[in-house]
Order: sequence, then C-alpha cells, then structure tokens
Amino acid sequence: MHDMDHRLLAALRDCGANPRVASAARALSWSGEHGALWIAAGLTGAYVDRERRGAWLRGTALTVAAHLVSMGVKQVVRRPRPNSRGVVPLVRTSGRHSFPSSHATSAAAAAVAYGALGPVGAHLVPPLAAAMCVSRMVVGVHYPTDVAAGAALGALTARAGAAWMNGGRTHA
Repeated sequence: MHDMDHRLLAALRDCGANPRVASAARALSWSGEHGALWIAAGLTGAYVDRERRGAWLRGTALTVAAHLVSMGVKQVVRRPRPNSRGVVPLVRTSGRHSFPSSHATSAAAAAVAYGALGPVGAHLVPPLAAAMCVSRMVVGVHYPTDVAAGAALGALTARAGAAWMNGGRTHA
C-alpha cells in the first residue's frame, strides 16, 4: 500500500503542472485552512435558512469538532508530509504532520452535515468537498491515505452527530 500511496500522489501532483489546475488547487487549499470555507458555509446557511438555523449551527459545530479531532490525531500519529520525500508542494502548510488530512476531515464532515439540510447543501457541498480532498494531493501536501482517513473521520463524526444536529428546532 505504501508504494501505491506514493504512485497515486505522484500522479495527482503531476496534475498541478497545469497552471489552471494548480491555481484551483491552491485556492481550495487556502479556503479550507482550519475549516474556514466550511465554517463560513455553515454560518451562511444559518443566516439564510432561518427555519433550520439551529441545525445549520449544530452542523457547523460538528464540522469544527471533526477538524479538531483530526488535529489531535495528527499529534499522535505524527506522519511526515510528502514534501519530506522530495515532493515539492505548491502551498505552505500550517503543520508538519499529514495524517489524517484535516482539510479532508472538515470537508467530509461538512458534506455529510450540510448535505442533510436540503438541496443546496446536498448538491453544492459534496462536489466542492471532493475537490477540496483531491486538491490536497494535487498541491503535494497529503498522501491519498491521509485524505481517505480524513474523509472517513469527518464523515463518521458528522454521521455520529446527525441526531443531535437535526434534533430540536430553534426559533427564527
């Protein structure tokens, strides 16, 4: 699996040679730093969808919680980023550890949480979350297994909190 991880990363990182792909991947990586895009999306959903404001805010809290859990796991696992193995990254990172991808964790958590809140969340967030996940390999800062583990962690966290998220309504 280790060799496959390196080969898949190299193939995806090669996509970053295209300037348009590199720009899009950098923009996604930047916007996903510390879950910023997903927090902004959740707060926007809460503002716009007054009827389900509480669910949007709880979904945002689940997304943040998933991100924080991933950061804790990174401190335990301490897997070095690919750039320590000759991969030249297209972006800077806020930390040295790569497993799991916190970008993928918060993206998958948002896809599950916000996806449950209607057509906009269900149709817009999952493809954007998938692009965010792929961008982390295109910019060369995560192995595919980092992204897969992060996405699984985020999805499981949001799924575990689904009853809480959808449990009570708040008044507008």
